[in-house]
Amino acid sequence: MEILQSMFSGAMTLGWREFVMYAIGLVLIYLAIKKDYEPMLLLPIGFGAILVNLPLSTVWESADGHSGFLKTFYDAGIITELFPILIFIAVGAMIDFSHLLKSPKMMLFGAAAQFGIFFTILVAIVIGNQFPSLGIDLKVASAIGIIGTADGPTSIVVARQFAEEYLGAITVAAYSYMALVPIIQPPVIRALTTKKERLIRMDYKSANISKPALIAFPIVITIVAGILSPESASLVGSLMFGNLIRECGVLERLSKTAQNELANLVTLLLGITIGATMKADEFLRVQTLLILALGLVAFIFDTAGGVLFAKFLNLFTKNKVNPMIGAAGISAFPMSSRIVQRMAKEEDPTNFILMPAVSANVSGQLGSVVAGGIILHLVPILLG
Repeated sequence: MEILQSMFSGAMTLGWREFVMYAIGLVLIYLAIKKDYEPMLLLPIGFGAILVNLPLSTVWESADGHSGFLKTFYDAGIITELFPILIFIAVGAMIDFSHLLKSPKMMLFGAAAQFGIFFTILVAIVIGNQFPSLGIDLKVASAIGIIGTADGPTSIVVARQFAEEYLGAITVAAYSYMALVPIIQPPVIRALTTKKERLIRMDYKSANISKPALIAFPIVITIVAGILSPESASLVGSLMFGNLIRECGVLERLSKTAQNELANLVTLLLGITIGATMKADEFLRVQTLLILALGLVAFIFDTAGGVLFAKFLNLFTKNKVNPMIGAAGISAFPMSSRIVQRMAKEEDPTNFILMPAVSANVSGQLGSVVAGGIILHLVPILLG
């Protein structure tokens, strides 16, 4: 009888909000399985959203106040920023910077493609001023704008420090739009380029960069970034540490472990923990819809900024750059560079621009981290 009563009381706590969250979780799982949109992220996020909204569930917190396993993951991995740091070590071990070092000008695209971040921050501030009840101040606006980095770990770090109450919405938006880059970017690129521009070929030569240069690069970047933007030191440092493991040549087993076991395990835990932040009463509010909308704006304007910058450079250079390369300057590595190459092949099956696109893409990875560090540094100064 007590068991039946407990089951009935649990069902009675369910409302329309919980069912909406179940639907959202199922949509994310569907996109992961059926559409193959970043399944390593979307599937655990979707399942975590369902788990945390179960009636009388103890996955987050028990009735006597003890932390459930998802809250333990949150406290240990998100609040401490441990998961983003570990993810960046894994990503650093995956990145080959040799093509970027062969063509350093590609770093410009990694900077130009961060335009959407700052544009979105300004838009969010204007909206916050027009509608004070939304509670969007400079800190929250900055956390929303950082979605445009197309970089989940950076979004987590900034949101955790500036807008923890919106951490779930911001991180879900960041990772969801990263997964939807194949849908978001192509229409923007086509709208801003002509067929003639998309047919531009780019010279490609193998990147024969010396081993000492590849080893020195992550060390130099860490020191420079740490001096110019101290708040980015943990993210840049972990990314570069992973890359140093890759390039040093004496830690091959650790490099493979970082690229595979570490990346897979932390992504799994990160995904389900992000899903657990999607509690119905906190997630389903006007601010969440606004965050999702502004996050999309940030992605679109990041893509547009990179493409338009490439077109601008072509006005002054003899060797033209395929403007689609600019779109790869966002941090969605390596998805964005693959999309650019796919679009180039659709226009001309013999046009190979993958390596320049990869160069822009890895520079975008660096640019997003630096942009996050700049925001973490400047916002407190602006607030006095």
